[in-house]
Amino acid sequence: MRAELALSVGDLARMRFAVSPMWEVGPSMRLLRSGHEHPVHRAWTAQVRPRLAAAGLDRGRLAELVPPSGYVPDFLNPAPPGPSPTFGEELAAIRASPAGRVRGELDRLRDQQGRLGPGLRDLYDDVPRLLERVVEEIEAYWEVALAPYWVRIRAVLDADVFHRARQVAEHGAGRLLGELHSSVSWDDSALRLADRHAPLSRQAVGAGLLLIPSVFTGPVPFTRLAPPDPPQLAYPARGIGALWEPRPVVRGGGGALAAVLGRSRSLLLAELGSPATTTELAGRTGLSAAGVSQFLTALRGAGLVSAHRAGRCVLYARTSVAEALLTAPSDRPPAS
Repeated sequence: MRAELALSVGDLARMRFAVSPMWEVGPSMRLLRSGHEHPVHRAWTAQVRPRLAAAGLDRGRLAELVPPSGYVPDFLNPAPPGPSPTFGEELAAIRASPAGRVRGELDRLRDQQGRLGPGLRDLYDDVPRLLERVVEEIEAYWEVALAPYWVRIRAVLDADVFHRARQVAEHGAGRLLGELHSSVSWDDSALRLADRHAPLSRQAVGAGLLLIPSVFTGPVPFTRLAPPDPPQLAYPARGIGALWEPRPVVRGGGGALAAVLGRSRSLLLAELGSPATTTELAGRTGLSAAGVSQFLTALRGAGLVSAHRAGRCVLYARTSVAEALLTAPSDRPPAS
């Protein structure tokens, strides 16, 4: 089935991009719950699924809100007010969702799924109190599944927006809309989406068009039409194929970085290509757990490492500053 969304000149004038943390939460949770081994995200799912189960997040209210297929309540994806809302700003918008709207979207979810799970039945009966519990689950999921990887994810999303903005500048909005995805086309008056089972109504949403790149959305774009917000179209970002590829880094045995940080600290940074716990890093490097903890504290204080609570464990990840240090080419001239 093909759906059409009419766009006026005014809508095109209001078209904009946004990078949205919540547009990574829902699609990534769906991927984890599906049980499928995505060819691109296989390394990520292998790391995150066990942590998700250990934290009990694979069976809470968030898991009920994001079924393996079908509708996801729109209040989980508030319209970004700017180009890059923070995760905290989006959570605040979810907290502010009117109870009547939440219940209406839960009704729609129940109609599609046939029933609501026990957690969502409780939410339906007490939205003001339990919506905060949902937000707490989203925060916990973020720390386990996305925050340790956000530097890499954000780099892909920003690169996509840069490419699309240049595309508009050089070729116009029509070229952009026609090349977002193979299932999306543009004919100078309407945006057409293939493989969509529900109609798109211009009258049901606000003016403009909000385009949101996502590394976990796929294989087809997702849409959100919730008045009075503009329609949102979340599409697979360019460059996803290289998202989890290992990056060349300066190893800890020598070099300028090791001379500044010390061999052990630079070695730990090199090992944090994938987020890890103190125990995992000790096993990989041969350093004592106490030594690793001490070095990580120093690296965190210097802004090179971030820490993320995952159940009873803490995951450490490189920051964007550390990524730049580890991947920057050396300026040292070759030996004569």
